[in-house]
Amino acid sequence: MIELIRNPSIDFMGKRRITLGLSAVLMLIGLIALLQIARGKANLGIDFVGGTAIQVHFEKSVPIEAVRSLLIKNKITGAQIQNIQSTSDLLIRTKVQPNQTGSVSTTILSVLKNGFPGNPMTILSATEIGPTIGSELAGKAFLAILYSIVGIIVYIAFRFEFRFGLAAALSTFHNVMAVLGLLYLIGVEINLLIITALLTLAGYSLTDTVVVFDRIREQMRKASRLSMIEIINSGINQVLSRTVVVSSTVVLVLIALFFFGGPVIHDFSMALLLGVIVGTYASIFVASPLLLLLPRGKRPRVAGERSLSA
Repeated sequence: MIELIRNPSIDFMGKRRITLGLSAVLMLIGLIALLQIARGKANLGIDFVGGTAIQVHFEKSVPIEAVRSLLIKNKITGAQIQNIQSTSDLLIRTKVQPNQTGSVSTTILSVLKNGFPGNPMTILSATEIGPTIGSELAGKAFLAILYSIVGIIVYIAFRFEFRFGLAAALSTFHNVMAVLGLLYLIGVEINLLIITALLTLAGYSLTDTVVVFDRIREQMRKASRLSMIEIINSGINQVLSRTVVVSSTVVLVLIALFFFGGPVIHDFSMALLLGVIVGTYASIFVASPLLLLLPRGKRPRVAGERSLSA
């Protein structure tokens, strides 16, 4: 209904070497991040390494820095403290403490109660996760991403053909690794909420890729005498306006969540924002060029069609 770009004729495939090179760099960063996560060297949340999460409400506002200083004074280090809805509600997250003995949540609550004696405190929630449970959650998160990739191959192979499914799966894997790498570079804590964002990204990028692939398949049937490069360019150009409108709409929503959604979903909205940008880029510059690299099945080569090296 809205055509921001009328009758585009951009040679996307002519830029494929540059874009695939950029994608290779993003993939490398993502794989390094994955290796660091597996080694436990990344900024992992308490979901994966174990720790404590406490939500408390004070009758009067409490400065975050005052709480942080109080915890450090009592040898509770590395605490992440955030206001939830107001300056009276605090979310305190700590990883497993060195030489930890007893319940960390009990210790923190005792410190807060004694540190602000004239300010009544209500405990909203207190959760502790052991390192063993964290390791199990990390393994299940990895399997969830792996199963989603396999599911994509099966679905697209059934919906189109195998090489389309493989291209979509490789593109989705690229998107997940690229976003994971970017989050690792900027120091975002990797937790279950980030894994949820990555799985959401996989579904979103798949939807965008299917739209592009569907138009390419239509062009393959209608314009059999065109080269594969020309068919792919034509298909992408025909859905370019739709892709830009949809992605821009989602980006605007995520920007609003990023700035006004509060600290609890700040990293989640950031991951989705990066994911939509990377996913839109990949549906054009990664998934489509991969169709040129993968075996073309029984489709005959026609006069004028060139290989990737042409």
